[in-house]
Amino acid sequence: MLLRRDRAMVAVLIMLDVAFHAGRSGTVSAADIAERAGLARRGIEPVLQALSRSALLESIRGPRGGYRLGRPRRDIRLSDVVDVTIAEDAGGEDGPVGALFAKVVEPSWRALDDKLRAELDGLTLDDLVRRAEAAGLRRPLSEPISFSI
Repeated sequence: MLLRRDRAMVAVLIMLDVAFHAGRSGTVSAADIAERAGLARRGIEPVLQALSRSALLESIRGPRGGYRLGRPRRDIRLSDVVDVTIAEDAGGEDGPVGALFAKVVEPSWRALDDKLRAELDGLTLDDLVRRAEAAGLRRPLSEPISFSI
């Protein structure tokens, strides 16, 4: 169920951070992502690894390394990000039981979950970047080109 997945929301935030701050060819470090999100770096590392394994993110090694999108942001649906996260987090969930839960709460929750999944399917990272820009957030300026001879 999506509605119980904090990790899925963190994955969407990570992907948006990379899309917003890395631009088309830049990279962002895990430390920078964690700092901007107010999260511990070691806490987001498993999510970054899952997103990299799925090819939604590309991990670049070296002094200018970091993370960048694995494909154009217009081609990455939020449902793709959530699906990867849920697949990685598919451990046994301990949760409520009982007749009221089984016959009322869980079916209602599933219906809400289906609506949320349909919304996520219709949104891309590009949509979220545009919302960030519309909210007045400024994308970082790319480094100016310098020619040295």
